[in-house]
Amino acid sequence: MTALRTDSQPAGAGRFTGPAGSVAQAFKRALVSQCHPTMLFAVLLPFLIALVGAFLLLWLFWTPLTDWLRVEASHWDFVNRTDEWLVAMGLFSLKIYLIPVIAAAILLPVSGILGLAIAAVFVMPLVLRHVGQREYAGLAHQGRFSTAVSVWNAVWVSAAFAAGWLLTLPLWLVPPMAVVLSVFWWAFAFSRMMRLDAIVEHASPAERKIILKRNNGGFWVIGLICSLLNLLPPAWIILPVFSALVYAHYGLDAVQRLRQERTIDVA
Repeated sequence: MTALRTDSQPAGAGRFTGPAGSVAQAFKRALVSQCHPTMLFAVLLPFLIALVGAFLLLWLFWTPLTDWLRVEASHWDFVNRTDEWLVAMGLFSLKIYLIPVIAAAILLPVSGILGLAIAAVFVMPLVLRHVGQREYAGLAHQGRFSTAVSVWNAVWVSAAFAAGWLLTLPLWLVPPMAVVLSVFWWAFAFSRMMRLDAIVEHASPAERKIILKRNNGGFWVIGLICSLLNLLPPAWIILPVFSALVYAHYGLDAVQRLRQERTIDVA
């Protein structure tokens, strides 16, 4: 008896090979899916929630936060010396501009991660239903406790993102760490938030472990690309849903490929 290993590929995968090809394929399919009316309408939910969250945060916390930052800034020797030098040169007061920038850098990401969490928990099921019926209709649902897993994942990723963002905020004063840290933390948020939700309904717990380990690099590449797009403010409107579409296509394709890997015994 001889064991033959066969690996089938899903339709349309011939032009995309390897990890980079799978990521490119996921983005291509996500662009097509995003243009569907259902997905265009889905953009509104996380965007509106993030927008309302931003207004509430600014309304409730802007004054207390800026007042606290002014008190703290009075103890920062470097800021005080720089501010005195700028004022003496007849330029401007650094504290006038620094305090609002720091306050915005604290509050706005909170509303952003809220929008991403909403997309992961509430929009991702719509995304999976949309792409699943059209391109992965034969893929069985073997996930367990998907809602609970998704909610817990959103909670801990949001908490880790918020803590990491705040703890590394002082490093923003060192060029070019402001850009580097922003890209890193948003890549972390996209990758950790979306990759699990993309496969939690279809993949069994055992399959999830294999897929997350095997495709960890691809998930992070997608997160990095989405994080770079996040530097462009207009992209904030569609990124929660578009990133969900990219991760859904990439994750479901990974589930499909895993199940197509089988051993056939030939007598």
